[in-house]
Amino acid sequence: MSVDLHNLRREFSSQALSKKDLNADPLQQFKIWIEQAIEAKLTIPNAMSLATADENGIGIRTVLLKSFDKDGLVFFTNYNSKKSQQIGNNPQVAALFPWIDLERQVKISGVVEKISTLESAKYFSSRPKDSQLGAWASKQSSKLSSKQILLSEFESMKQKFAKGKVPLPDFWGGFRIKPTSIEFWQGRENRLHDRIIYQKKSGKWQINRLAP
Repeated sequence: MSVDLHNLRREFSSQALSKKDLNADPLQQFKIWIEQAIEAKLTIPNAMSLATADENGIGIRTVLLKSFDKDGLVFFTNYNSKKSQQIGNNPQVAALFPWIDLERQVKISGVVEKISTLESAKYFSSRPKDSQLGAWASKQSSKLSSKQILLSEFESMKQKFAKGKVPLPDFWGGFRIKPTSIEFWQGRENRLHDRIIYQKKSGKWQINRLAP
């Protein structure tokens, strides 16, 4: 069984990306681009593919960026999940924002660290109650013999926390990606795409153009 993909082509025609037009701080430039992605009403513009790896293998999945600042980009997960285990063994990760409708990508490499429990609790308290209960119910990445087991556990958590606030699980919280490189990719004609990369050297960002 095969599908012919050879003739699936798209000519990119967006405006050029020039070093002189970019902010000297890549996270400030990222702020500009993600705001434009939100304004363009892209589907889940804060979704990023997160790649992790350790001596036991590699993994990639989509997670949601929930905040960012000068210190890095924050996402939340179960600390017992496969991604968390891989991060525990190897804190180096890569992330990709594929804003295809804008003919753009942002590629980020960096080192991950846990955020404080206070920061995690603040975000957890802002989630819808059913999402909070879902965090308690799911032993993320573990094998399930049936979906009913998960649904039963969810109902159990509903009863357990029927009254009052749902507390932050001690196995759930945020990670911060502290970037060491950030690449901005803009599609251009004839596959001559614009690629500008920021790389941190001795605490300062160096900016270079890459061949497509």
